[in-house]
Amino acid sequence: MKRPKTTWIRVASVLLIMAFLIPMVVGCGSSSDGAKEPATFADLGWDSAMVHTRIAAFILENGFDYPESIFTPGETIPLTAGLAKGDIDINMEIWYDNQKEAVDGFVTDGSIVKLGINFDDDWQGFLVPTYMIEDGLLPSDISVDNIGQYWQLFVDPEDPNKGAFYSCIPGWECEKVNQAKFEAYGLDQNFNVVLPGSGAALLATMKAAYEKHEPWFGYYWAPTPALGQLDMTPVAEPTFNQATWDTNYACAYPAVSVDIYANTEWRDQQSDDVIAFLSSYRTTTAQNNDFLGYMDQNNASHRDAAIYFLKNNEDSWTKWVPDDVATKVKDALANT
Repeated sequence: MKRPKTTWIRVASVLLIMAFLIPMVVGCGSSSDGAKEPATFADLGWDSAMVHTRIAAFILENGFDYPESIFTPGETIPLTAGLAKGDIDINMEIWYDNQKEAVDGFVTDGSIVKLGINFDDDWQGFLVPTYMIEDGLLPSDISVDNIGQYWQLFVDPEDPNKGAFYSCIPGWECEKVNQAKFEAYGLDQNFNVVLPGSGAALLATMKAAYEKHEPWFGYYWAPTPALGQLDMTPVAEPTFNQATWDTNYACAYPAVSVDIYANTEWRDQQSDDVIAFLSSYRTTTAQNNDFLGYMDQNNASHRDAAIYFLKNNEDSWTKWVPDDVATKVKDALANT
């Protein structure tokens, strides 16, 4: 029996429509035609993290020809969860020890993957201004073993019989740790532990003393803008030892690994060169202090600080990328 002509027309029409729609469907999403999609970064709420996202974004955009990046602001735990869900592609600054349980869970279920270490020489501890050593007021080997001999240099205005040590903020973990350290080292015999009411108040005591070239003894941490601007010398403690730390904290603070993680699916969709770049990305606390100090002194934006880093650390970042990518980034910097 002969098929009606109208039926063939309908079939041909359907086939024509399907032939038109299929390329449209395939072309959606991660782009089978090779076009790149913007990278979405976790834009955490502190300066060093925001600068790192913009360093990485500048290289992706200008060296690897990615579209303009997306920066998603938020707090640590929600952004890590967003990384696992795929709402975020890259987190440039996960302080692993501070969210170990959550990160380990997402790594175990395969939703996120560690690409590398951003920096692992971060520091916290006791400090004095370097000029006190240069002026001969303190020995070059100043440590928790001998600083008690010099307590009168740091006399507490509220108690002239002891020196003043400016400690951590009430409620922070380091407040408890510093108090235990002072007792273990016997420094509580010569110093009163002064608790500033905020991070700004602690910084103000250090800056005020520094600007007047006066003695100061206290606790601080890096990377921070302050230690990118002020020349301070650590008061030496015994090398970190886990058993000692677990007993009475009578040793140096441990460094915390600050890592780069990516959403696993996003990682799998990128070229080997891009993943090699993010895996090779490595900075130091000194470099972080430097660009944070630049930001603070120049009222610069996070992008300004990223450009400053790239222009002043060419020997570092050019090792992260192929030569042709480095050339394109340098050309972009020259025009910035």
